[in-house]
Amino acid sequence: MSHSRSVVVITGASAGHGRAVARAFARRGADIGLLARGRDGLEAARREIESLGGRAIAVPVDVADPQQLEAAADLVEREFGPITVWVNNAMASVFAPVMRTRPEEIKRATEVTYLGAVYGTMTALRRMVPRDRGTIIEVGSVQAYRGMPLQAAYCAAKQALRSFTESVRTELLHDKSHVRVAMVRMPAMNTPQFVWTRNRMSHKVRPAPPLYQPEVGAEAVVWAADHDRREIEVGVSTVLARLVNKLLPAAVDRYLARTGYRMQQTEEFVDPDQPDNLWKPVEGDHGVYGPFNEKAATRSPGMWTTRHRGIMLAAVGMGALAALSLAARRLPGRLPGPGRAGLRGRLATPMPGRRSVWGT
Repeated sequence: MSHSRSVVVITGASAGHGRAVARAFARRGADIGLLARGRDGLEAARREIESLGGRAIAVPVDVADPQQLEAAADLVEREFGPITVWVNNAMASVFAPVMRTRPEEIKRATEVTYLGAVYGTMTALRRMVPRDRGTIIEVGSVQAYRGMPLQAAYCAAKQALRSFTESVRTELLHDKSHVRVAMVRMPAMNTPQFVWTRNRMSHKVRPAPPLYQPEVGAEAVVWAADHDRREIEVGVSTVLARLVNKLLPAAVDRYLARTGYRMQQTEEFVDPDQPDNLWKPVEGDHGVYGPFNEKAATRSPGMWTTRHRGIMLAAVGMGALAALSLAARRLPGRLPGPGRAGLRGRLATPMPGRRSVWGT
């Protein structure tokens, strides 16, 4: 897909990963609909995109309201034309044990992170299916496969989004639609999320390592828009976490019970007056990055293998053939000759005191 004429909608685009995604599409010349609640961040993102040569429209939206999403989509299409890529990226979370989380907080995190993506998908489908073209990208998480302590609401929402995406994809295949749905599963990223997320712990929160810069995830989203791949895992840690949890789930439970609280908190105490964005946006422009730049990787070897899967499969195949050839050369002696006659000839010579298997 050429992005010179693409119309891309991104939710959660005012800061963090969503804003990095917007920058990445802007560099490809896309027209972008920026959707989020924070007006300051949206306007700053719009100016950035225009400075990169793209065009953008900033639309203040709460993704938990499907009517607002419908109105935003209509506005984007009036401004730029048919939407070709829709990225569901908005999220909200609460850092707290379940016993210290209020029901309304879990409900709100679910409405934004899960239902916001559901409503966004439905809004995009209503426009893309009649045209029989378009791509919907769900920003998922490794936590769809492995729940973390202190993030129950967020983990459950991402797990639900995973199953929802599978259902939508199979329905589109049944209808022989050319609309695609892809899921890009993210590792921990250095975004302002860890500054403005509601936190009921005594210390400031941080992402569990390993950590990546938002551009790594943004690169994966843009790549997913160009390539017909149902799922993309960003970062080797995402792949390993899923596999280890599948093989040794009880061991992972015990490991996270011992380390999960500590690895997700810094040594700094929380400012009791620190605002959070659960119910309303935090004022100001918060940019793309969180406070963990020195610990965040700027590249992902896993994304290279994703983009070059054919090369990797060929290399693995050649390696396997080389190993088999080496093993064959090291076998002692000669292998028995082929054919039933050779086998019968050997079996027809009885061992002392025994009858031949072929008779006397």
